[in-house]
Amino acid sequence: MPRDRDDFIHEMGPAALGAWLRRLSDRVDREATRAYAEAGVDFEQRWFGVMNQLALHGARTVGEIAAALGVTHVAVSQTRQSLEKAGLTVAEADPDDGRSRKLRLTYEGQQFYLRMAPLWEEMARVSVELDREAGGVVAALAKLERALDRKPLDRRVKLPAAQS
Repeated sequence: MPRDRDDFIHEMGPAALGAWLRRLSDRVDREATRAYAEAGVDFEQRWFGVMNQLALHGARTVGEIAAALGVTHVAVSQTRQSLEKAGLTVAEADPDDGRSRKLRLTYEGQQFYLRMAPLWEEMARVSVELDREAGGVVAALAKLERALDRKPLDRRVKLPAAQS
């Protein structure tokens, strides 16, 4: 669907960077959810990273998954809860550290992962195609991430002194 280019984010340009990234993220998630539904699959886009980590590396703690994905512990914990509710993962005591719990895919989760592999391969193909069409946006995002790693946004902002 064509977008009206007179919207706030387009007017603000780079000054609306965070809003633009959130809007695109929401759109990608929404459109991926529709693709899953059209394929007859009940799947939440946020599940992919956690499931992929567990399938590739076996049982992992929430902290290990969060670090690997570069997201918050809270985000992984919330995803864990919905994956457990769907019967795709289970949390068990870590044999190396009784205070910690490790997530793993259940048998159903492993089978689901295998069934989803062709769809995820197609999603990856489309993502590469979109990146090419957009002129290498992933490389630009990587540059943005490195710039923020060098100096985070909060250290870049120079707020005026509060008026009494």
